[in-house]
Amino acid sequence: MDPAPAPDAPAPGLSSSVRGILWMVLASLCFACMHAVIKKVAQTGIHPFETAFFRLLFGMLPIIPFFVKDGLKPLKTKRLGLLTLRGTLNSVAMMCYFTALAIAPLAQVTALGFSAPIFASVLAVLFLGEVIRLRRWTAILLGFAGTLVILRPGVVGIELGPVLVVISSLIWGGCLIIIKKLSETESSATITVYMSLVMMPILLVPSLFVWQWPDLEQWGLLIALGCLGGGAQLSMAQSLKLADTHVVGPIDFVRLVWVTALGYVIFDEMPDLFVWIGGAMILGSTAYIAYREHRLGRTRGIVAGPPGVRTTVSPKAAKTEE
Repeated sequence: MDPAPAPDAPAPGLSSSVRGILWMVLASLCFACMHAVIKKVAQTGIHPFETAFFRLLFGMLPIIPFFVKDGLKPLKTKRLGLLTLRGTLNSVAMMCYFTALAIAPLAQVTALGFSAPIFASVLAVLFLGEVIRLRRWTAILLGFAGTLVILRPGVVGIELGPVLVVISSLIWGGCLIIIKKLSETESSATITVYMSLVMMPILLVPSLFVWQWPDLEQWGLLIALGCLGGGAQLSMAQSLKLADTHVVGPIDFVRLVWVTALGYVIFDEMPDLFVWIGGAMILGSTAYIAYREHRLGRTRGIVAGPPGVRTTVSPKAAKTEE
């Protein structure tokens, strides 16, 4: 008979960090599939603004458990103005991002989208008075250099799609600053609920100008889009509950691998070497920024991802809500 394990022996199974990494891999796959669906829907004739609206509409489904569990508690807030500002800015970022996915290669959009935390660091200096020292400034400059490697201004023509991604990332960087302030007093449930409640009516307005009732195939794609967005949110939230942001954040770069495969198989797209080099530079920059945030005790569970689908969970809040 095998000897009984010592009372203080560690429980068998994967560590929380490894499980967090696996959840982030799943989240990155959901993000990548969502990107592909957005592009596919655009090819069927549905405008990106309308797609963004339906993303929010069907994305309300993951929010229902918040109300089942806590009733109207997630709606209680003293920072309605800041929540509304975040939703308004996020709506503009989302429309830019969805339009970029419709007209630009998936891998290029994804790689440029990783730059949002870099913009957030610069905006934190301007609006929050945060002090950034030499090493973080070096990381920020590396990230911006990676953006230039992908865009190659002056070497190749600057197209609308990449420009929209950069604008979206800049706006989303501002949203990250707002979320940092909100997470000091608001739960992740409140932040998530108000994101959808504010964005959905805002996105409906521009959608009405380009409205086209979906056919059966398009309804299926739009429902899948909402499910993938919800899956991405829940997987990322679980990842951030199990591991620190600086551990799982860099794993989100796997999304570039997924979208490259999907782009090649579905859309016959193949990113050039500059997208991979620039994406790696941007990823290295954001990974170091996340690491420094962790070392300075300011981690808020914010990682890269497309506007409108990122989940922001304060580690402290996540532990209290499990």
